[in-house]
Amino acid sequence: MKLLAATRERQGERDGDFCYAVEGELVLLGLVCATDERDPDGGCGCGRAFSGMSSMRATTTALVRDLDVSIDDVKLAVEGYYVSSGLGPDLIGGAEFADLAAETVVGMEEIAAALPVGAVVGRRLDQLTWRSEPREVREQ
Repeated sequence: MKLLAATRERQGERDGDFCYAVEGELVLLGLVCATDERDPDGGCGCGRAFSGMSSMRATTTALVRDLDVSIDDVKLAVEGYYVSSGLGPDLIGGAEFADLAAETVVGMEEIAAALPVGAVVGRRLDQLTWRSEPREVREQ
């Protein structure tokens, strides 16, 4: 299954790059604060970063990887991420939590499905940007 993972590849090519996430951990497009919604280059950086699902730390670059994981594995990881971030079923309700996790998994699949394995991407709010051109992509 193709998914995005934290990477240090292509770091430092753009002003404001950072990678505090753990190399190789799954990432997703996390929530964006009001400050970064107005200017993704300012504020805290959440408008240009991916959220590391294990470390709860961010990176501005992600690598498309083809991983030997199931949908159930990804769903479990997403649920753990949301519980760790404080958005568990005890806060938002069981049905809402299940819907959030399911929508997140579908979103993660859709994003990665449109990208070639080995591509490095960045983020600007809800848009992905190429950090490696498709001709530079190598097989993983």
